[in-house]
Amino acid sequence: MESRKPTEVIKDVVETAASKVTDALTPKVPGAPGSGTPTVEEPTAPRDPLPPKSEQGTPDTRLPTGSETGAPPTANAQQGAYLTTSQGARLRDTDHSLKAGPRGPVLMQDHHFREKIMHFDHERIPERVVHARGAGAHGMFTAYGTAEAVTRAGFLKKGKETPVFVRFSTVLGSRGSADTVRDTRGFATKFYTDEGTFDLVGNNMPVFFIQDAIKFPDIIHAAKWHPDREIPQAQSAHDTFWDFVSLHTEAQHHAIWNMSDRGIPRSYRHMEGFGVHTFRLVNNAGETVLVKFHWKPKLGVHSLTWEEAQITNGVDPDFHRRDLYDAIEAGAFPEWELGLQIFPDTPDETFAGIDLLDPTKIVPEELAPVQPVGRLVLNRTPTNFFAESEQVAFHLGNLPPGIDVTNDPLLQGRLFSYLDTQLTRLAGPNFSQIPINRPHAPVNDMLRDGFHQHAVHGGVAPYRPNSLDGGNPFTAGDAENAFLDVPVVVAEAPKIRENPVSFDDHFSQTRLFWLSMSPVEQEHIIRAYTFELGKCYEQAIKERQLQCLANIDPVLCAQVATGLGLPAPEPTRPLADVAPSPALSQVGQEWPADGRIVGIVVGEDGLDDVRSVRTAIFGAGMVPLLIAPHGGMVGDLPVQRTFATARSVEFDALLLATAPPPAPDALPARDDKAGAPGPAALDPRVTLLIDECWRHAKAIGAWGTGTAALASTGVAGTPGVVSADSGTAALTEVQQLMATHRVWQRFPTAAA
Repeated sequence: MESRKPTEVIKDVVETAASKVTDALTPKVPGAPGSGTPTVEEPTAPRDPLPPKSEQGTPDTRLPTGSETGAPPTANAQQGAYLTTSQGARLRDTDHSLKAGPRGPVLMQDHHFREKIMHFDHERIPERVVHARGAGAHGMFTAYGTAEAVTRAGFLKKGKETPVFVRFSTVLGSRGSADTVRDTRGFATKFYTDEGTFDLVGNNMPVFFIQDAIKFPDIIHAAKWHPDREIPQAQSAHDTFWDFVSLHTEAQHHAIWNMSDRGIPRSYRHMEGFGVHTFRLVNNAGETVLVKFHWKPKLGVHSLTWEEAQITNGVDPDFHRRDLYDAIEAGAFPEWELGLQIFPDTPDETFAGIDLLDPTKIVPEELAPVQPVGRLVLNRTPTNFFAESEQVAFHLGNLPPGIDVTNDPLLQGRLFSYLDTQLTRLAGPNFSQIPINRPHAPVNDMLRDGFHQHAVHGGVAPYRPNSLDGGNPFTAGDAENAFLDVPVVVAEAPKIRENPVSFDDHFSQTRLFWLSMSPVEQEHIIRAYTFELGKCYEQAIKERQLQCLANIDPVLCAQVATGLGLPAPEPTRPLADVAPSPALSQVGQEWPADGRIVGIVVGEDGLDDVRSVRTAIFGAGMVPLLIAPHGGMVGDLPVQRTFATARSVEFDALLLATAPPPAPDALPARDDKAGAPGPAALDPRVTLLIDECWRHAKAIGAWGTGTAALASTGVAGTPGVVSADSGTAALTEVQQLMATHRVWQRFPTAAA
């Protein structure tokens, strides 16, 4: 194929950009696998690769040294209409190996087969030891300017826009594990700042299991699967986890966060993020403060119920990554505010009696409010999951001028570990040159050679001082905004393996968290402890953890002990007198419904109302999914789910435009859900759908003949169940109910 003229390339880029704008303005149900429309017959006319989908992005086309190339985003993608070898030689056939005759042995000279199979054999790199299961997205961070007084970091200056890549993850499972397990989630953000990359590598919980990084192998070995069977996968309901945390009681605070609803988030879009550690900021005057970083989701913090999580792990183990990418495709861009808790940089590094260097402690927001400093919007999905989400490498030592670390012993250990782990995962020291990791600032580091060196370094003197390269590179000073290691005074002290005395309090903040929960949330915590400990084999471990619960709260301990069939022990220490922190509860506020999924049960009639409701849902920034007796179309409307394929966990709210009778495939022999008990006049899969949505406290609305379905299933007139004269009227009431995430009064509680 002839090389194309630059004007043709520019014309294609402009046309592609215009089509993406048009696509973004057209409401659509997400899920299209590609940017083109496939034909029934195999395409045979050669053509160039299709452009990326409108919601996809790629790493900037920068050189390994950080400079821009000006190339279009697709420059790193496959090129040309024809299949080639890795060196560009066009191929006639890739379906048959080269043999000595049609039935003969394969020949060693088959270079195409050898290249193809060699590369396939090595497609997988070692997965992360922790946070193996993850998903990432591109976006933009815009600073408010409210942090300028406390830090010289350029990306926090007012109006400054900084490209980012964010990776969300679970901690315990392998790459093939499910999304909606009870676990801590990673929330890692790579800011490509003009002054060097900044990696804010945190979790969806503000505390960690351990206070010192030397214990990290222990907690992970305990929390991961048992080494003899590699069971259980991606969960903490087993003996080794509870053996460790009941003996190593500094882990109790993080454990209760995991046992709360925070351990099973509704989506990545509904998670808070925390930097966990205390960092130090320095401003242009050289003044310092201590800070904790917070990510606050626009949609509020929301979680799954335990039953929803269990169903989801079977129905859709990719639930969280699908939600993230579908939301971006639908234009409901996930959004967070970055906030700072700011503390004076005092010699004792404490605030309100709380040791700021202890990563198992929080500072309640009522004592130190979170001050917003910028807005993060994720608006592009990866073009290639492996190249971006799998190869992205974070490191807490990636710091721009104006941000520095503290002596938190967990943070100090992470500064070593994150670099060390990439040497094996990404095959050498040049992992920062992989496109997703390339900085957006000029690089002149004097580092040379090594595995996978992509830069072609000039000069003959990669050392300082030198004269052969004219003295280049030169060191920078304050005028050039060089990074500053804040000259903190280190007290004279002996070399010892100890923690400060303030690290010894393991229960007061655990009790604070428990007392800050609403009765519904406390009920869920009791249920979680009862289930998780109930899966343990050893009686001694259950009794030991109950003793820890007794030191947190007697009601919590007694309720869990009853579920385990064990006596509740008395506390071994006085219960801490702490004030609850309402900011820790997920209940009691209202949030926007952007990107929420509304299921609509439809039949062959009443479609005029359905059209209006569907349009209104799109207009509200949500996504409607039509649920019908069969696939294809109902009237002129496309069906997204059938009674056979739909399950309640997909939907944030349910609308019924009809009360459909059993469909032709409502046979237990064909669909187990068709065996659900219920009124004979209603399809049993719809009965199950209504029942699960009601049990999980989701808003339900109906109009027309759909109200008969509510009456026949016995949910009509109960809290959060709406009967209306029209579809739009039902939707209006349901939208109001969705603002609180759930109809909380439907959950019974007995914990008080």
